[in-house]
Amino acid sequence: MRIALFITCFNDTMFPGTGRAVVDVLERLGHTVDFPQEQTCCGQMHFNTGYRPDAVPLVDRFARVFGEYDAVVTPSASCAGMVRENHPVLAEEHSSARLQADVAQLVPRVHEFTEFLVDVLGVSDVGAAFPHRVAYHPTCHSLRGLRLGDRPQRLLKAVKDLDLVDIPAADSCCGFGGTFAVKNADTSTAMLADKMRSVLDSGADVLCAADNSCLLHIGGGLSRQGSAVRTMHLAEILAATEGGPR
Repeated sequence: MRIALFITCFNDTMFPGTGRAVVDVLERLGHTVDFPQEQTCCGQMHFNTGYRPDAVPLVDRFARVFGEYDAVVTPSASCAGMVRENHPVLAEEHSSARLQADVAQLVPRVHEFTEFLVDVLGVSDVGAAFPHRVAYHPTCHSLRGLRLGDRPQRLLKAVKDLDLVDIPAADSCCGFGGTFAVKNADTSTAMLADKMRSVLDSGADVLCAADNSCLLHIGGGLSRQGSAVRTMHLAEILAATEGGPR
């Protein structure tokens, strides 16, 4: 199986360790992962802010760069959702029959990381060890968009020495939402306060999720409060082998 990593521009710029963690886990499971250097943004920022025609060249580029792969894996439920839900819409609205066909063929091969592990590879135990008290935040895109269900929790429960705890009102939004946090700062801050309270009430040492954007938002708030709770992408926990051999 030819596998490509779609790192996303957000992770590439701010959280490159998450991409390395995805590769570590997949290589541990015996797979080779390519990183196409020509990849760029999936166009989500353009689409969400009303610049739909400007997103079309990015859709075209994505289809061209990743079209030859059997599977495209990304550590972002948000960007996976953009490709699967909105690339077909943009291709139909603004482009050629050729692009529509390319997108239609590629979309089923685009997977969020935990989906790929559980559904495609049929794996729940990736050989990780992480002796910490961990809470999982189901981001809106992972929960309501991709409907990941309990896939992330199944992977976390299989991690050696990890103590998985629940967050009160786990399905509530953290208030990030990309430009929502900028355009509706007061509402976003109030939602963040509720989410931070839930995280702290859980007693977790580490908060993880399938989207670093939400973790950046929550982690920033916790840091400003002086909290010792760390935020980590779920892939980084699955790549960890604390107390055991790599």
